[in-house]
Amino acid sequence: MELSYVSSSSSMTCKNECQEIHATRNQLNLLGRALAHRSLAERRQIKEAYRAMYGEDLIEHLQKTYLTNSNDEMCIMLYLWMLEPHERDAILANYAIECRVTDYKALFEIYTRQKLNQLFFTKQAYLTKFKRHLDQDIIAEPSNSYQKLLLALAASHNSHQADASQHIAKCDAKRLYEARHCSTGATDESVVLEIFSKRSIPQLRLTLSSYKRIYGHEYTKALKKGMSGEFEESVRIVIKCIYNPSEYYSKMINKSIKIGAADRSVLTRVMLGSTDVGIKEVKSAFEKRYGRNLQDAICESVPDDDYRDFILALTNAP
Repeated sequence: MELSYVSSSSSMTCKNECQEIHATRNQLNLLGRALAHRSLAERRQIKEAYRAMYGEDLIEHLQKTYLTNSNDEMCIMLYLWMLEPHERDAILANYAIECRVTDYKALFEIYTRQKLNQLFFTKQAYLTKFKRHLDQDIIAEPSNSYQKLLLALAASHNSHQADASQHIAKCDAKRLYEARHCSTGATDESVVLEIFSKRSIPQLRLTLSSYKRIYGHEYTKALKKGMSGEFEESVRIVIKCIYNPSEYYSKMINKSIKIGAADRSVLTRVMLGSTDVGIKEVKSAFEKRYGRNLQDAICESVPDDDYRDFILALTNAP
């Protein structure tokens, strides 16, 4: 049974759409084909209409399928795709923390791509689902540079600056420069952590832009010179997420598809993250950096199956 797609120009009503989804709700390939092209608003509309028509939560149905097919990445991705972004990130954050080795990159992605209210709702969803506080779970990890920077980012979301300030950006850029060029040769961590804890993400982005304009190079390059260790590495990752997310996600996608099927969980996470920061920009960054189309790269590296079809469909998501 072939599902039709809903668009603003389509004559098919949401009711008819839900009828087709209901008829094929146990066929993940057809569900994926129908839902991958949906915007967040359209996915919400479908979920509401489906519940009204059938008295059943489509998400709960997908969750049951997910729990019984936890090794099926297609099932996992479709379930995550249909969740609200803050609910999805709560699950991804828990997975990152529960890994054998905490996946700090995944946590950095969540803490840097979300606005204040979104991260608040992610923390609420985490508490509701896992009965624990996200920040406390992070603190429970052995102390390290990644943890310190995450906690600074958590504090930064309490910043209530209405607009990013050029004056603050220039001052902070100078402080970052001096923190990296202090007499010891190592980075003054306290200065960096203070700035990252007190500034909003837009303000940090402006600061990094000011740094490049004033000193002629990106701050990440300065962090590679001289004494460079775990702290500098953690700061570089965060800066890439903040300053040029499309470039960061294009690199992560390339890394995951080069590894192949063994790293589908990473590909799932970064593809969903790419739709949040702007899939069109990520595709453009990928082509510019690697000289080939993202869809072609996926076809070459990911086996031909329903999961690959869904990934390819997401590259054209709104």
